[in-house]
Amino acid sequence: MSPPPDDLRPAPARLRHAGPAPFPPPAVITALELAEKGVTHIVVLEGRYLGFGGTGRNGGQIMAGIGHDLEKIRKDVGEDGLRRIFEISDMGADIIKDRIRKYDIDADFQHGYGYMGFNARQAKTLRAWEKEFKSLGSRHEIRYLEGADVRQIIGTDAYHCGLLHMGGGHVHSLNLLLGEARALASHGAQIFEYSPALEVRYGDRITVRTGKGSVRAAKLLWACDSFLNRLEPELHRTTINTYAFQLMTEPLSEELIRRISPIRGAYSDIRPIIDYYRVTNENRLLFGAATPFVEHIPLDLKAWNRRLMLKIFPYLADVKIDLAWGGPMACSPNLFPQIGTLPGRPNAFFVQGYSGFGVTPSHIICKVLAEGMHEGSDRYELIRSVRRIRVVGKDHFRPVLLTAGKTWHQISGYWNGRR
Repeated sequence: MSPPPDDLRPAPARLRHAGPAPFPPPAVITALELAEKGVTHIVVLEGRYLGFGGTGRNGGQIMAGIGHDLEKIRKDVGEDGLRRIFEISDMGADIIKDRIRKYDIDADFQHGYGYMGFNARQAKTLRAWEKEFKSLGSRHEIRYLEGADVRQIIGTDAYHCGLLHMGGGHVHSLNLLLGEARALASHGAQIFEYSPALEVRYGDRITVRTGKGSVRAAKLLWACDSFLNRLEPELHRTTINTYAFQLMTEPLSEELIRRISPIRGAYSDIRPIIDYYRVTNENRLLFGAATPFVEHIPLDLKAWNRRLMLKIFPYLADVKIDLAWGGPMACSPNLFPQIGTLPGRPNAFFVQGYSGFGVTPSHIICKVLAEGMHEGSDRYELIRSVRRIRVVGKDHFRPVLLTAGKTWHQISGYWNGRR
């Protein structure tokens, strides 16, 4: 992209700080991939500040996979395409770890992920996942657990079974984002905070106008996700925003942390709408979830999330909840990320619709997207071939549509071994 005018000022360096971890913006990740390919004159426009809005929809979980259920895209990509997507879906953790090492990012990466099941139906699913994960030739320990053995990785009687994947884990994703942004700046790219796009004019050269100036570029990437605000109607119509909510406990004793998580890992169950949680480097428990059936924002986020936490860890009843928060996340109808170019505009790219899976899939998808923006690749053509489906009535009936979608998603979970 071309250099900006003088009245746009780059974002200052931001310092490490603790607290809830936001979702790394796809714009920064894609831009860094391009910069590493030798692309120069990159400009990132951030509407607020780096990491804004991500805290309500991200727990820093490093887990395998892209999307919720690859079967939903089988008709789009075919059997061979489905296998190829499954193969690349396992590379997210390695991308993140390599980037942390390369740029010396202090992101508190911790190995150890537990996929947890409540019953025999989910046990069958986890056994199948174990075989699939191992078929990719992972060098990490992957092990199915059942009954009393589940306590090897988590301190609760709530679960019937679990699948340990030591290739996954968790990360402080705010520090990861800030480290990636610094890395991007080291390649000569410019990042402008508090520079929301007000108008986009397409053509051979695309012009993006902000309140303080404009940027002209050969190529544009839309990476707004749940904060698009209808600026590009073509993208607005194929996602719908739902909400996720999290809490953070007070700092806990080392003894209590070891009881909660002997591996100091990250966890989620495998229901269609998951509970997810992890211990942090500050010895807190971060616990997140979304409403399972009826789409609504709870009046008391601390009480709502605490009730879910106590179902898993009843011995935390006397623990103080220091923080609770929530925020939007953009979902696609098939729960698979959307990438490609706008119709008739081959130099206007987009990425959106992570549907609740952020840190790991974003690094995979943005690597593939950067390939497409740079010189093209078979992987990019494969993933962009997944259909985007219009969400009819989303502007007027969002809660109703989401409630119906969640209910169907939960019911179908009985058929595919997720409930």
